[in-house]
Amino acid sequence: MSNKKALLVAALMLLGIILVACQPETVTETVEVPVEVTRIVTETVVQEGETVVQTVVVTEEVIVEVEVPAEEPEMVEPVTFDSYSTTDIPTLDPQVGEDVVSIGYIENLFVNLTNVDLETTEVVPEAATSWEVSEDGLVYTFNLRTDIPWVKHNPVTGETVQEVDADGNPRFVTANDFVYGIKRACDPNIGSYYSTVIAPQLLGCQDVLDAEDPSAIPDELWDGVGVVALDDATLEITLEFPASYFLVMTPMWTMAATPSWAIEEHGEDWIEAGNIVTSGRYVLNEWVHNVRRTVLRNPLMPEDMQGSGNVEKLVTNVVPDTSTGYALWLNNEVETSGIPDAELEAHLEQYGDETVQIPDLAVFYISFRMTKAPFDDARVRRAFGAAFDRATFVETVRQGQGLPMKHFAPPGIFGAPPINEVGVGYDPEFAAAQLAEAGYPNCEGFPTVTLLGYSGQSTLNWIEFAQANWEENLGCSADLIQIEQQSFSELLGATAGSTPDEEAPHMWTLGWGPDYGDENNWVGDVLWCGNPGNRQKRECNEIDDLIVAAREETDPAKRVEMYAQIEEMFFGPEGEYPFFPIFLRIAFVAEHSWVDRIPALFGGEQWYNYTIDNDAKMAARGG
Repeated sequence: MSNKKALLVAALMLLGIILVACQPETVTETVEVPVEVTRIVTETVVQEGETVVQTVVVTEEVIVEVEVPAEEPEMVEPVTFDSYSTTDIPTLDPQVGEDVVSIGYIENLFVNLTNVDLETTEVVPEAATSWEVSEDGLVYTFNLRTDIPWVKHNPVTGETVQEVDADGNPRFVTANDFVYGIKRACDPNIGSYYSTVIAPQLLGCQDVLDAEDPSAIPDELWDGVGVVALDDATLEITLEFPASYFLVMTPMWTMAATPSWAIEEHGEDWIEAGNIVTSGRYVLNEWVHNVRRTVLRNPLMPEDMQGSGNVEKLVTNVVPDTSTGYALWLNNEVETSGIPDAELEAHLEQYGDETVQIPDLAVFYISFRMTKAPFDDARVRRAFGAAFDRATFVETVRQGQGLPMKHFAPPGIFGAPPINEVGVGYDPEFAAAQLAEAGYPNCEGFPTVTLLGYSGQSTLNWIEFAQANWEENLGCSADLIQIEQQSFSELLGATAGSTPDEEAPHMWTLGWGPDYGDENNWVGDVLWCGNPGNRQKRECNEIDDLIVAAREETDPAKRVEMYAQIEEMFFGPEGEYPFFPIFLRIAFVAEHSWVDRIPALFGGEQWYNYTIDNDAKMAARGG
C-alpha cells in the first residue's frame, strides 16, 4: 500500500473512531464532510542545475461520507383546548351518567348508535349507517359499521392500542356491544336515573327495572328485553308501543355500546384511567380526581369519524368557583368561561366581541314536595308560583340571560306550546287570592318552610329575589323561608323521591335540560308519576293517563294538542303545580376569538368538531 493510501485510511479510521465514541444511541444520517489529509510524497526537482529527488509532506482537503446523529425533529405542541370545571367528573359510565359533566366526556369517549347534527339538530348516522322501521312502528333495525375499534390508552407510555379478545383477535364495536349496553341500562342494580327515561319505550325493559328481587333477576325477564343482535352488523330494537319520537332518543349516551369484558374485569373501577376501554374520538389520558383530567385524540378512529375540528388534546383543571375560572380566561389560560354576575356588565363593555349568548334549552324552576304541608295544597303551590315575577327576575338578577317561562317545555322542542299561550305565569292578584283560599290570607298562620338551593352566589341571588316577591305579593316575611344551599349532588340526594318527607325540604331549585327533542322528555321523563325519581311525590291521576296517551299517539298534530292540554293541567289557573317554571337559560359565555364551535343542544359537547386558531392563541399568550 502506498504511503498516500495508508495515511488516508488511517485518517478515516481515526475520524470514524471519534464519531462512534461520541455518538449517542440515536437515529443517524449520512453526510459529506471535508477532512484534511496529510501525506508524504516524493518528487523530482531541479536545484542549481541538478535533478534532485526529495520527500515532502503535503496536506490536502478531501470530502468523505460519514454517519452523524440526525437532527431531532422540532417538537410541535398538539392543538389543545384548555378549560376549567368547578367539579370532578361524577362518572364515565355511559349507562350511569346523568349530569352535564359526565355526559360531555361520555360523548367524546364512546360512540353512540346515532348522532345529532349541530346545525340542523337532525338525527344522523354514527355507529349506525342506516335504519329501517317496521310498518307498525314497533321494530327498528339498525345497520352498523364494523370498523370502529375498541381501544385502550396507556397513560404512562402515551400509547393507544386496539383491544384484542382472548384469542388475540382485534375487537371492533358490534351489535352485541350495543345489546349489552342497552340491556345494562335496564338493570336496577346500576342505579341509573336514565334507566327510567328509556325503559318505558323498550319492550321488556321496565319489567327488568321493576324486578321484585334485583339481586336475582330471572333469565326470562332479561330475554324479554327487546334488543337483539341479528349479527355483528345488525341491531334490532323492539318497542313497547309505536313511540314516534324513538329515533330522536337513539343518540343518547345511555344506549351507547359498552365493553362488557372491561366491566367484568375491573368492576366499578373500569372507568379509571389505564383501565377504561373506549370507542370514541378521544381517549382518557389522565384523571386526577378533583384536580385535572386530560383527553387525547384517538389515533385509531376511522378517518371519516374524526370530526371536523382540530383539537388534539383537551385539558380541564378543577377550580373552586366560576370567579377563579373567569380569572383564568382573562389571563388567556382557558378558552371559554362563565361570567360571574358581578362582572357581567363590565365584561360586556370590554369584551363584547369575545362573548356569545347560548340558548341551551335548559328550564329552571322551584319545586315542591307535594306530600309535605303546606305544599300538599295545590292552591299554596299556585300562589307561590304566581307570585314570582319572572320578567323582572330575568332582566335584573339574570341580567338578560334568559326568557321568562310559565310552562315547562321550551321553544325548539316538538310538542312545546308557544311560549306565552299556556300557564298563569306572574299574577300577584291571583296568587294572593289562592293563598287566602287555602286559609292563609296575607300569609297569616303560614308555617316556616325550607328552601334548598344549589351552592353559589348566583343561586342565592335567585332565592333572595323569591323571598322578596313572596313577601311583597303574599305577605310572607323572609324569615318564614329558611334557606340552605348544597352542592348539586347533595341536593339531588336530599330531594330524591325515596327521601322521607321529614328529611326533605319543602322547596328546592332545580332545572332540566333536554336529552332529546320531544315533549315527552319534559312532562313524561320529569313529571310522569310512574318515574321512580318522582321528587315531588306526585300521585297518579288523569294527567298521567294523558301523558301515556300522548307518547303512544302516532299522529303528530294530535300529540301537539295533547301536550298543550298537559301543560295547562300542570301550570294553568287550576293547575297542579308540582313546581313552577321560571326561566329558559340563555347564558352569556366568555369565548376567545380563536375558538370556533357550535354548542350542542342535546347530549354532550362535540369536542371533535371544535376548531382553534392555534397561532392566534399562542400570540395572545405571548408565545
